[in-house]
This record gives sequence, C-alpha cells and structure tokens, in this order.
Amino acid sequence: MKTTNKTVLMSVLFLSIIFILFNYTIPINFYNNVKASPSSMEEKIIYLTFDDGPSTNVTNKMLDILKQQNVKATFFVVGYKINGREDILKRMYNEGHSIGLHTYTHEYKKIYASDKDFINEMNETSMEIKKVLNIEPKIIRFPSGSKKHLTKNLLEKLHAENYKIYDWNLCTSDGINYHIKPNKLYREATQKCINPNKIFLLMHCDANNKSTCNCLDSVILYYKNLGYHFKPITPDTPEYYFRIKN
Repeated sequence: MKTTNKTVLMSVLFLSIIFILFNYTIPINFYNNVKASPSSMEEKIIYLTFDDGPSTNVTNKMLDILKQQNVKATFFVVGYKINGREDILKRMYNEGHSIGLHTYTHEYKKIYASDKDFINEMNETSMEIKKVLNIEPKIIRFPSGSKKHLTKNLLEKLHAENYKIYDWNLCTSDGINYHIKPNKLYREATQKCINPNKIFLLMHCDANNKSTCNCLDSVILYYKNLGYHFKPITPDTPEYYFRIKN
C-alpha cells in the first residue's frame, strides 16, 4: 500500500514539474496562434476595372450596383462611344469613379499601326473627355493588354506624355464571350490571383455585357467578405503592365 501511495505521489510530482516547465518555456504566441506573416498583414486591395464603355443600359446598371455597394471603380472608356452618352460619363465622374483611356476607335489595325497612331488615339479620347468634364485623364489601358504591343521606346513616349499604363492580373472572359453565364463569370472573377493582396480585376461594360451586370453584386460581396478595400486607379497608383516587348 505504501509503495502504491509513493508511486502516485511521484507521478503527481513529475506531472506538476512537466506542467510548470511547459507553461513557462513555450512561446507566448502558442496560445495566440502563430504571429501573422508580413504578407497576411498587408492591406488587401482590389481595383475593379471596366473596359469598352460607356454603354447606355449596362454601364448605368453597373453604376447603380457600385453606388448601392458604396464601391469605387475605374472605367477605361472608348472615345467614339462618348458622343450621345455624355451624361453617363458625368455620372461616373460625379460618383467618384476614375476614368481612363482605352483608345478612340478600339480598332486594332489602326491603334497598333505605329507608336504615333497609338498615342494619337489616347490623346483624341482625352480631348473628348475634356469637352465633357474639363479633365484630361492620364491613366490608360491597351485594348487586349500591353503584351506584344508595349516596347521600351513606346513606354518612354507614353511617359513623356505623362501617361501611366494599367493591365490586369485577374480577368473574366466577358470581353470575348457575351453569352457566358453569370455564375461562370463569378467563378472567373473570384479565382486565385497571382498577387492576392493587390488585384487588378478586368471586366467589361459594353452594351452586350449583361451577364457581367448580373454577377457584379456577388463579386463585390465576395471580396468585401474577405476584407478587401475597393479603390479606383489614380495617377498615384503604381503602374501595372505586362512584360515589355523586346
């Protein structure tokens, strides 16, 4: 009996020592989980961007959704589409969205014929916007993206005109397939991004992009629930463009 009691006492003493050592030697953050890594502490930003507008019904509906969600976005507009839709351009601007340039004609053979033609298309679009808003936007996006089009020489010329280029790192296929289902667009817009802390999401607001309207609300809620901040692109936003053509 004495041997049993002694064994029990020794066991209790041993466990007590282990408990004390464990509590006083383990890192404090053991109880608070692992400290957040620098990347997880970084602000998560998403830039919603819409190309190919303005269009009458689709762009207005998108502006309605953005207003309801209290979210600001960026519209890269096509110059020739402004005529007759000046009220939509004014609405974009008055509701706090950024307006960028997406060439005047959006015709690849014309805009990519030469560096001069490309810059002239941007300048012409800027002048159309100035007539309506008395501003000259300096943020631009290449139709189909800068890949295969942007050279070091063209980059220097654009910078000389104070233009800044913005491509994307996440996109939907609404620019090439107008009949795509909203749920498919939603999946594309919420897939994993190469840089999850700074997303440049490309969507479209042409007259045929009705499916984009139908998924936009859900896309916004998805990123809100993940803690993203929605920001419009401004001239202070660091440029984001694809690899320069050799």
